[in-house]
Amino acid sequence: MIPFGIQVTGYQGLMKALKGLVKTVPFPKPTLFSGPGSSLELCEAIAQMGMHRILIVTDAMLVEIGLLKDIEKALTKHGVRYAIFDGVQPDPTIEQIESGLKAYHRERCQAILAVGGGSSIDAAKVIAARVTNDKPVSRMEGFFRIFSAIAPLYAVPTTAGTGSEVTIAAVVSDPKNKKKMSVIDPKLMPHLAALDGALMTGLPAPITAATGMDALTHAIEAYISTNALPETDSYAMAATRLIFENLPRAVHKGSDLEARQRMAMASHYAALAFTRAGVGYVHAISHQFGARYHTPHGLGNAIVLPYVLEYSKRSCSRRLAQLGDAAGLRQKGDRAPKLADRFIERIREMNDEFGIPDTLEALAAEDIPEIAEAALKEAHYTYAVPRYMDQRTCEKLVRKMVA
Repeated sequence: MIPFGIQVTGYQGLMKALKGLVKTVPFPKPTLFSGPGSSLELCEAIAQMGMHRILIVTDAMLVEIGLLKDIEKALTKHGVRYAIFDGVQPDPTIEQIESGLKAYHRERCQAILAVGGGSSIDAAKVIAARVTNDKPVSRMEGFFRIFSAIAPLYAVPTTAGTGSEVTIAAVVSDPKNKKKMSVIDPKLMPHLAALDGALMTGLPAPITAATGMDALTHAIEAYISTNALPETDSYAMAATRLIFENLPRAVHKGSDLEARQRMAMASHYAALAFTRAGVGYVHAISHQFGARYHTPHGLGNAIVLPYVLEYSKRSCSRRLAQLGDAAGLRQKGDRAPKLADRFIERIREMNDEFGIPDTLEALAAEDIPEIAEAALKEAHYTYAVPRYMDQRTCEKLVRKMVA
């Protein structure tokens, strides 16, 4: 067996190579419409691009509450016929992807419009990839496994969390093997996207809180990543500032359109940061909670975040302090370690304020070894974390979250 210290060196060497890659590989960005009503502008743009029949990929709840009505009217007004696939559920599965693909072909569509949270947009990305790539989803897992350009894809997020409208990744669940697969390729980037805060004003407070903390996790993990770049630092810093200023407002007063729009932009910035810099152990552990217990991704991240930051801070206290400064937490005479501690404590306070627990009720002690093993397998050779951990350390950290 290779000593753990040597393994760490291997991880760090690979992460340096990955940093060189993300510096040189061009990352596309969607043409962006932003502001209340921007989703309707996007519908007009779809028509201008000559799309006459599209598949709307969404979830049944959004259809039921009528959130798509204005979008449907706008598409019809501009002569775009549409079919709706509303079979996406949280943590979309391979089966859901294949069902969406069948709907696309059955309805003879030319393009896909994703409307919803990260699950809907991720599902739409992989459906679009399956349209033009004759290979199963399992063979798309990993980096750069999509060989042909995807079907035209447009995105309208209805939550301010994942920022999936501007990332090159999609996460698909494999229930049979109790795991989540990450499909990562620049070809997954949507062509157009709209950040329409008006679509988010009716979002319930618990979902607003969890998705907002998801965006904060993206910003933080990107900023403390050893693969961070000046560009990603700027996005992460801006996202952190916007979230601390606007998330409490959006949670406590959902109709606050200004806070909603700023949270949509914060989520977008955070996604731009982590698309290049990557994420870390928070996501690696949270993904296991989602795969095993169907824990909503944002909620899982919110629970795990303080624990991982507490473990990591000795290797990144200066970076955490800089985020604390952006969050408006600096007090006179603060040194980096103290401000880093205050930043982590404020995250705990926000979780408590929003009703997010510090433990996971579904977490079973007997599952912890497998959860830790899977989390480390995901993180190592994938995420440029500031401080690595081994199996025993990861188990000890996860055990703190047992209710």
